[in-house]
Amino acid sequence: MAPLGRDTRVSGTLSGLRVIESSRGAAAAYAGRLLAVCGAEVTMVEPPGGTPLRRVPPFVGEDSSVSALFAYLAAGKSSAVCDLMEADGRGRLDGLLRDADVLIDDTPVDERLRVALDPERIARDFPNLVFTSILPFGAFGPRAHWRATELCNLHAGGEGYLMPNGLANELFPGRPPVKIYGEFASYQGGTSAAIASIAALLARSSAGGQFVDVSIQDANVLEGTIAIQRWNDGVLETRPTRAFRYGGVLECRDGYVEVLTLEAHQWRALVQLAGDTGWAASGEYDDPLERGRRGAEINQHLRAWAKDRFVEEIVRRGRELGVPIAAYASPLEVLNDAHERERGAFVQIPIGNDVAQTLLAAFQFSATPAALAGGPPALDSYSGQTVEASYA
Repeated sequence: MAPLGRDTRVSGTLSGLRVIESSRGAAAAYAGRLLAVCGAEVTMVEPPGGTPLRRVPPFVGEDSSVSALFAYLAAGKSSAVCDLMEADGRGRLDGLLRDADVLIDDTPVDERLRVALDPERIARDFPNLVFTSILPFGAFGPRAHWRATELCNLHAGGEGYLMPNGLANELFPGRPPVKIYGEFASYQGGTSAAIASIAALLARSSAGGQFVDVSIQDANVLEGTIAIQRWNDGVLETRPTRAFRYGGVLECRDGYVEVLTLEAHQWRALVQLAGDTGWAASGEYDDPLERGRRGAEINQHLRAWAKDRFVEEIVRRGRELGVPIAAYASPLEVLNDAHERERGAFVQIPIGNDVAQTLLAAFQFSATPAALAGGPPALDSYSGQTVEASYA
């Protein structure tokens, strides 16, 4: 199979791959970021004044003028200003596309023809280009013209309807449906777009360029796979009913842990962990169907047992026994965690005259490690050259 890109001089799984990213929202920008940490050369095409992502609070840096969200999403990329309402700007974009492998775009459907980003024109002028469109409801269908915020994206996929649940719903039973912090729904869409782009590239030698239509809603429906499966079985999950039958979040003396036992040997390990209480070692919960029926009762025992113990004590002993268990950590604790440092999960990137730590990626490769080529770009700084990030 031919390589995905044309230049293998730079180390990375996607080295030599050239990506043009036209992004107003986090989904398209995250797709570009995922490709960038894998070695692709990603150039953001921005309007005069920059993408709206540059103006999303909160702000960081020496003069607090850089959007934290933009700094994360744009790290390792370059920036080229193209005024697509003008012929010169469209000409500059075409110059970039002639040497590109992938175009990632979230321009609304009803604006694409006006700025020469309609799929028909791109397919005609750039037949080998993979054009990945990412929109809230896709580029085709009765809702293709609808706009959506992050909150809309999350609820359109169904996840918002089921939040909060479990312990959070017990603690705050009157809380209305909420959203996950940050850009969760957009990141699901961006992940789908990055994977779909790579799939289209793998088929390019036989199929040529393709138009890839990604719906953020579709991507987020996958988050509710279990809920959909249960609905097919005749059970409609709601916020009060969506929870682990037993286990889940447990409050300790100095924090919280989460435990989930799906297999018989994991349950036996949990019994051993909590065996000094008597109820766990009695044998009355040995049958998995009985555990499912008496989940609320087991949770009462577990929560009473955990509340008198320290997080470190439970987690250390639980891991020794093979219980799937972990502590809830603060952001600072995650940054300073020895495991994350060993994996190189966080890197230092320049932001103006400052340096900030940011997550590299949620994955890593052994032969071609993920990497970031610098921090967020200055507006219209495209030169074809990058500066390596330093690793904490």
